[in-house]
Amino acid sequence: MTRRRIISLVFLSIVLIPITAILYQRLISALSSLGQASIVRMASTTANPPPPVIVVGAGLAGLSAAYSALEAGAPSVRLLERAPKPGGNSIKASSGINGAPTRFQNAAKYGVDESFWDDTVRSAGTRLRGADVSEKAKTHRQGLISILTDRSASAIDFLVDLGVDLSVVAQLGGHSKPRTHRGGGKTPPGAAIVTTLLNKLKEKEGQFELITNAEVTKLLTEQSGSTQRVIGVEYQTTTTDSSSTTASTPQTLHGPVVFTTGGFGGDTHGLLAKYRPDLAGLPSTNDPRPGAHGILSAVGARLVDMDSVQVHPTGFVDPSSPGARVKFLAAEMLRGEGGILLHAGKRFVNEMETRDRVSEAIMGLPPAAEEEGGLKQWDVQILLDPGACDAAAGHIGFYLWKGLMQKKKVKELDETTRQTLREYAAVVKGEAKDPLGRAAFGHWKLGVSITGQEEEEAEVCVGRVTPIVHFTMGGAVFNEKAQVLASEIGEEEKPIPGVWAAGEITGGIHGDNRLGGSSLLECVVFGRIAGQQAAKAVVEGKA
Repeated sequence: MTRRRIISLVFLSIVLIPITAILYQRLISALSSLGQASIVRMASTTANPPPPVIVVGAGLAGLSAAYSALEAGAPSVRLLERAPKPGGNSIKASSGINGAPTRFQNAAKYGVDESFWDDTVRSAGTRLRGADVSEKAKTHRQGLISILTDRSASAIDFLVDLGVDLSVVAQLGGHSKPRTHRGGGKTPPGAAIVTTLLNKLKEKEGQFELITNAEVTKLLTEQSGSTQRVIGVEYQTTTTDSSSTTASTPQTLHGPVVFTTGGFGGDTHGLLAKYRPDLAGLPSTNDPRPGAHGILSAVGARLVDMDSVQVHPTGFVDPSSPGARVKFLAAEMLRGEGGILLHAGKRFVNEMETRDRVSEAIMGLPPAAEEEGGLKQWDVQILLDPGACDAAAGHIGFYLWKGLMQKKKVKELDETTRQTLREYAAVVKGEAKDPLGRAAFGHWKLGVSITGQEEEEAEVCVGRVTPIVHFTMGGAVFNEKAQVLASEIGEEEKPIPGVWAAGEITGGIHGDNRLGGSSLLECVVFGRIAGQQAAKAVVEGKA
């Protein structure tokens, strides 16, 4: 190597090595800064976890929403219930939940059930098919009915897969086929479904929290341009100390909200008096409590069908407390399994008609003497023969234990009632046509397969019933995604961001009348949709 090349290499080493060192230090510094930035971002994410889905109301709609939100990927759910215990009116439901077509229906006997949509549309009456109903409003209602009926079979599957027995199917009033599902045991369907969902939610440890005695007082909002968005709730929890002193603590919770607070059938002096003052004297199946509709109205929600209130034809009049304003429901399945209604020993109505028509028939009779406190009642008997009693055994046992029904031998009945039973048996056997139009007779056996001396000794189950305020078809306008709308039904949809609703708080599905078994169904169908949509908002970072 020449002397000149050696001098050149030495020079390059002296110049390049420091430059390389400087560049290396800068690279290390840059990588270090990048790592620190990643750590900062990770810490920031941990410090600000995604918000919970907030469900207001722990009836079946709320429980379905909570469970489905978690299944759809919501990191957590907070369920706020104003009562001391969850369940709402759903836990009292006694007839069952509709579904069609399902694996439990007897397709061999009745054919594949394809008439649920038609029955629901017919039941909705003039609010869907009236001459003054716009095409947009009709389309809106039909869309909701389609969701309800089309997803009914999957709702049954959802509950059965969770462990609920729904293997017994009965036909209720207003239905063209048996499609109302319940279990074969002694637990009423509402209690069975609610208990199962609660137990499943309790398994979601760390993700699910139920807060009872928590009264939501307002929805929190923020303005985003011209749009008002719901971002959480304000609520108060109540506690009672050893001296019976009650204290309220205001709190806030941020996140997307699913509103499932139920109807206003128990709001006797509030919303019920405002929209249906004519029903003020009737007893009710609902516990006294104010409706929560004003909370939704305060953020722009529209209400629909608020004067559409369902009077159930059969609430038990307890012999030990006939003037009680809150009464046990005489489940519609009692009539579906074969039970008949009597006034002065005679039938007067097709017991399988829709609830509104049976109620109208009873209320067209002379009322009984007005009870204390202005309570208005009727003196009507519900009677089940041994076949119907056996088919409804899970319910009958409870009613007998509560003293709401009693057993009597046929030979102990008055002659007018006995003659009615003979005439009805002839109809069931096909020897005569029912002048009242009944065509489905459940499991009635008296005078058909139970005859002669055996018939005289047979025991029937009898109780006194009267019409009662039961369900409110009106509520917040919502759409097929369970979004609460700030627009009238049939108008261009204006969803209120951040809030969904399901169950009896909503309006626009049932119209003039709700079919028995569709209340639990709408809670499951739209509760699941609302929970999934709220979870989606969290997962996509839109909450």
